[in-house]
Amino acid sequence: MTAPKPLELGWFLPTSGDTQAYGVQEETVITTPDHLSKVVQAAEAAKFDYILIPVARYCWEAYVAGAFMAAQTSRIAPLIAARPGYMNPVLLAKMIATFDQFSGGRICVNLIAGQADQEIRSEGVSLAKEDRYAIMQEEVEIIKALWTSDEPLHFKGRFHDIDGAIVVPKPLQKPYPKFYLGGGSEEAWNLSAKHSDVHLFWGDLPEVIEANIADIRQRAAAYGREDEIGFGMRLQIICRETEEEALAAADKLIRNISEESRAELKRYTATSKANHRVQALVEEKGLWIAPHLWSGLTRFRPGAGIGVVGNPEQVAATLQQFIDAGCHSFCLSGYLHNEEAERFGKWVRLLLEKQNPGRFETRDRDLREAVAQPVRKTAHIY
Repeated sequence: MTAPKPLELGWFLPTSGDTQAYGVQEETVITTPDHLSKVVQAAEAAKFDYILIPVARYCWEAYVAGAFMAAQTSRIAPLIAARPGYMNPVLLAKMIATFDQFSGGRICVNLIAGQADQEIRSEGVSLAKEDRYAIMQEEVEIIKALWTSDEPLHFKGRFHDIDGAIVVPKPLQKPYPKFYLGGGSEEAWNLSAKHSDVHLFWGDLPEVIEANIADIRQRAAAYGREDEIGFGMRLQIICRETEEEALAAADKLIRNISEESRAELKRYTATSKANHRVQALVEEKGLWIAPHLWSGLTRFRPGAGIGVVGNPEQVAATLQQFIDAGCHSFCLSGYLHNEEAERFGKWVRLLLEKQNPGRFETRDRDLREAVAQPVRKTAHIY
């Protein structure tokens, strides 16, 4: 049995706005560079390893936002999406490698193919879901090949025909930045098994997550990656000094949202298996799917709406259940995002460090190792 992977923590950059009470205008914090800077600085101070930058239609552009955030920090790594059909893979490989060099080895790649059909069509992408996963597989293979070879790449696939591509510079991180993927479909699990460093699950029961880990790990074994792939959770956090305060904050967050929003959510996520699982869980279990695992946001918010609610000890104990189930990465968010990041770093992280001695490793060591790798001495003069 292999040694458990080091624990890592990620936070979320709310580029579509922030709030402590959905549906209450005076509680809304609109997206501004100043607020985003507050969030990323709070996440950096709380020792989060990476920060997820979203790509939904109401979000600011992720690579530009990530570059500005990386310029304001020294250790946290932006986790930014590679979406199939949105960009030529050679250009994307060059963008990510350039970002990696400028940031000192601080970028992670988030593979996203299962977005709502309605949203991607509104952005000019007409590929069906199964085609999006197929093209993503091609694009990941192209990008990895460009990053790991000095020879020109010749590739002919179903979607891409490339004749002699090269990428300069290569990434600083060796062999390349980490790949993350979240999703509940067969296509997502199979793609993770072959290419992901971390598969992120949305909130569920710990025993279900443990079974899902075993399933994906078995799929990864077909590629000799059963020990290489890692697993994590995408969760909301509502932590306060007392359980009563946390419950009140959770209630405030959704109290003013109409039930009509739930019907719209179901229409919006009609093709998402991961969202279907979340909604089925809510129908079966109700507002609390387990002690301190709260489903309130899933009634109105697509994606990762399951939250961990409680005092610091309760939040840490709940996260520990997922660690014990086999997760090592936690991509978290909470409201307001700068304030919740500060609370988590001050209260919960310390408890997790005590419960898991030696398993938290900072990115500082990883970056030193990346910089110590030999530099490729190739020159291209035109």
